[in-house]
Amino acid sequence: MLTSTKSLIAYDKKNLDDKTLISLYKNMLKPRMIEEKMLILLRQGKISKWFSGIGQEAISVGVTMAMEKEEYILPMHRNLGVFTTREIPLYRLFSQWQGKANGFTKGRDRSFHFGTQEFNIVGMISHLGPQLGVADGIALASLLKKKQQVTAVFTGEGGTSEGDFHEALNVASVWQLPVLFCIENNGYGLSTPTSEQYNCKDLADRAKGYGMESFILDGNNILEVYATIKKLAESIRKRPRPILIEFKTFRMRGHEEASGTKYVPKKLMDDWAKKDPVDNFKAYLIEQNLLTEKDDKSFREAILDEINEHLKLAYDEDDIVPDVATELNDIYKPFQYKEATPSTKTEELRLIDAISQGLKQSMEKHNDLVIMGQDVAEYGGVFKITEGFVEAFGKERVRNTPICESAIVEAAMGLSIAGIKSVVEMQFADFVTSGFNPVVNYLAKSHYRWDQQADVVLRMPCGGGIAAGPFHSQTNEAWFTKTPGLKVVYPAFPYDAKGLLATAIEDPNPVLFFEHKALYRTIRQEVPVNYFTIPLGKAALLKEGTDVTIITYGAGVHWALETLENNPDINADLIDLRSLQPLDTEAIYASVKKTGRAIILQEDSLFGGIASDISSLIMENCFEQLDAPVKRVASMETPIPFIGQLEKQYMAKGRFEEALKEVLGY
Repeated sequence: MLTSTKSLIAYDKKNLDDKTLISLYKNMLKPRMIEEKMLILLRQGKISKWFSGIGQEAISVGVTMAMEKEEYILPMHRNLGVFTTREIPLYRLFSQWQGKANGFTKGRDRSFHFGTQEFNIVGMISHLGPQLGVADGIALASLLKKKQQVTAVFTGEGGTSEGDFHEALNVASVWQLPVLFCIENNGYGLSTPTSEQYNCKDLADRAKGYGMESFILDGNNILEVYATIKKLAESIRKRPRPILIEFKTFRMRGHEEASGTKYVPKKLMDDWAKKDPVDNFKAYLIEQNLLTEKDDKSFREAILDEINEHLKLAYDEDDIVPDVATELNDIYKPFQYKEATPSTKTEELRLIDAISQGLKQSMEKHNDLVIMGQDVAEYGGVFKITEGFVEAFGKERVRNTPICESAIVEAAMGLSIAGIKSVVEMQFADFVTSGFNPVVNYLAKSHYRWDQQADVVLRMPCGGGIAAGPFHSQTNEAWFTKTPGLKVVYPAFPYDAKGLLATAIEDPNPVLFFEHKALYRTIRQEVPVNYFTIPLGKAALLKEGTDVTIITYGAGVHWALETLENNPDINADLIDLRSLQPLDTEAIYASVKKTGRAIILQEDSLFGGIASDISSLIMENCFEQLDAPVKRVASMETPIPFIGQLEKQYMAKGRFEEALKEVLGY
């Protein structure tokens, strides 16, 4: 800590009034005192973990005070000052850290892993990088709504090594989004020093590669932080653009308390202790005759009284009582399905045309719906589904993206936080791997964690049969059907595709909408010309029989139909699932209990596929009615090959008929 009575930081108050100066000090003092109390509670076992921001208060407080209250801030572990400066009641923070119901996550996540729309704060997830792209989405919404607002997002110097950082900066620059990217360079990523994190003099230099402005600020100088950020924010509101800020500071305690600081040289720690932002600013205010020791004592007593009062409120709050129904009901945002009735007027459409028409009609119905993806604008997408959309809806709503799936999924999440629906086209379903983290860790978990909907549809062109090889032919639905919080839709016909897509877009939850590429231009059907909806989670019974139940979806539906046409003596129930999550188990059980036999067909390889779970469900719920073992039919346990004869061998289609007859002959 500062041992001198004189400030060792060179402050310049410029034209700031005395009231602002005192407010800056009090706002830094409050999180410091809360942290000191939390460290005591941590040792007493009354909170589970703590990530200290001691020594970095000037950044959180300066940035937050420079922003307007209605502008979003996306903080990190060490930004308690953001939460306190936004005047969140302390008992709610204490309840959050103790896993009480008055916190923000109902005991489901800890520390600062939460957001609150009431205070326009969006908390982090442990993977760090995704919030940068989320900030892009919030800033994009500000542009679309012409709000003239800035979004500020924090990361540490370690987080700048993640791909999300680079993707987010690139998107923000290309789209000229009003984002302040704030890097808290505090010396260490856990125990790894900056010399092992990056090989450039200053992280601010990275902005040059993205065509952005950047600034390096003394993160311990509250006046430099506040005045500079306030000026930059005002400039961005008038001329939207991203700016990168590198705050030079230091982490005075461990990454989290358990890790300690033994890896930090003592001299380095001592040198930075002399630059303590709270102690130095207090000394400066005393030098300027704006603060007395008596005033300071009064401030501290008032803050301590508030801490103790609110701690008592949190302590007195009942512990959360586990309730299965509550947990399950909070996975998804409630969605009241409203049927939009199909018209009697129809036209024959291919699957691809039905998807395009349904998407266009949804764009007309939801007048702020945004479509994002590679080549979706003037080019119309690689499959031409969005051809003509730019002319109809403009480039603000039909947005070409750089090749950065992760940042675009994150931007879609940001749009949802700001109240805008979006549809993201994965050029091929295979490419979702490049955006896997935000799908399964951000979109899927946000409502459960802090009641924030992820109003996003990911369109997933998928499947084999077109000789496209291992990277353009996967049908990877099983990656997502096992992730709570995601919905998965997989139509086989134009009619279903159009109606289900409309519902998926209306649903405020994240939906992965699989579209089989081999069916795009080969399947035709009469489809109502108007906008209509079909409920998710309702299977279609395409054929009725008593011999066996065939359960399938996507291309498998057409393989099964062909097999039944070639074997007219087989009397089967044929169930087209249409939705894989939610799954129509009622339809499955009713059919299997009637026929006594079941076979499940999927294009995906066998192990770990959804057929395995459906088989288990049937065995658990229909065992006494079964006359034969449940059979699964799937593609080979290899990546999907390119050349036609190998792809044909790989596919489940060639093995289905024989397997079906085995079940019937058991």
